[in-house]
Amino acid sequence: MSDPVYVGLDVSKHHLDLACEPVGDARRLPHTEEGVTALVAQLHAIRPALLVLEATGGYETQVATAVALAGLPVAVVNPRQVRDFARALGRLAKTDAIDAQVLALFAARVRPEPRLLPDQAHQALAALVTRRRQLVEMLTAEKLRVPLAQGRIRHDLQAHIQWLEQRIHDTDHDLRAALKASPLWRVTDRLLQSVPGIGPTTAAVLIAELPELGRLTRQQLAALVGVAPLNHDSGQHRGLRRIWGGRADVRRALYMATLVATRYNPVIRTFYRHLLTGGKPKLVALVASMRKLLTILNAMIKSQQPWAPAHP
Repeated sequence: MSDPVYVGLDVSKHHLDLACEPVGDARRLPHTEEGVTALVAQLHAIRPALLVLEATGGYETQVATAVALAGLPVAVVNPRQVRDFARALGRLAKTDAIDAQVLALFAARVRPEPRLLPDQAHQALAALVTRRRQLVEMLTAEKLRVPLAQGRIRHDLQAHIQWLEQRIHDTDHDLRAALKASPLWRVTDRLLQSVPGIGPTTAAVLIAELPELGRLTRQQLAALVGVAPLNHDSGQHRGLRRIWGGRADVRRALYMATLVATRYNPVIRTFYRHLLTGGKPKLVALVASMRKLLTILNAMIKSQQPWAPAHP
């Protein structure tokens, strides 16, 4: 019985670089429709135990979807994890071929769990959420430029600000329409927005970028989002616990929601003030409140029960 084969795939705009572990096979294919079709055919011949590729800002989506639809196990991993793994191996050089080899080794030694990719509707919702965030960032930047601008530049900035505000309004309308189009999302959106502090934007972010909500334990979900305190100890030294990693966009939305919840949500407000009274720094108390709010949301989606002040 042959040893299992693990495949690493480096995806760039123009090429697909493939490497196999432990056989050491390496191949390059064009990143085209024909190249993706050929890749799937070659993978069927290899029959890998796992294919690993990095999240590369969208280039990987078509490839990962094609591989998953072909019934092959695929995992899309965080690039930072892979770079840390490469440094631990002493692989400091970086080319597409080397990256594919590192990904194959990562697949063989770390063996991340294959996960189902979001369907087309979920991908479209996530794209809308991302686009809204980009528009808000551009709007903020333009507003900061206005006080220092004069004459024609100031007029141009104000016109662009009006355009951005209209685009954000239109994107919000598109988000609401997308959520209403799905019975499941409609129910989830209603459950999330029943919680004081969770508005339509935060609900959309959670639905689009945290589909695991309601399916994991509270510990797993906190680690996934990046609000679980991690130890920093060595010998007799006990360092401060810090949050690290996770899904930054979800964490950012949860942070803003928690700021509102510490004022208007009775459970989170009481919890937050209790921590402050106990001497916890404000930031520590706020992160703990984020974790508390996430735990409540997870329990609500799991049980399909709307918000109640007596929620755990």
